[in-house]
Amino acid sequence: MGITAFIVEDSPAIREALIETLAELADIRTVGAASSERAAKDWLADPAHAWDLAIVDLVLEGPGSGLGVLRALRPRRAGQHVLVLTATASPAVREQCLALGCDAVFDKAMEQDALLAWCAALAGGSPPPREPRT
Repeated sequence: MGITAFIVEDSPAIREALIETLAELADIRTVGAASSERAAKDWLADPAHAWDLAIVDLVLEGPGSGLGVLRALRPRRAGQHVLVLTATASPAVREQCLALGCDAVFDKAMEQDALLAWCAALAGGSPPPREPRT
């Protein structure tokens, strides 16, 4: 069946590029997307929506942030993975995201290739390890 993804990203250009790149390079099909915390939480709360991978930006439209999405994703089923892709990937932000249960944090400016490698490994059947908590 393959890996399915849900993307939480406020920039339409980044969101569309990520969707296309995941499909092309990692054979991951995007099943939904949101640009705000509220829209993401609403979609994710719907039991009719199944997903394997959520990629979450921290800075989103409107009130709230990706941190609220991470909190909502803490009680997820086994086999669901959560990654953070953000322009604010300082050590403190990484620690906070990992404490909220995400599997890994990637910097938009410097770690896009690492994100894609992580996703390709997951799609290939060997999920990369979680980042160590500090």
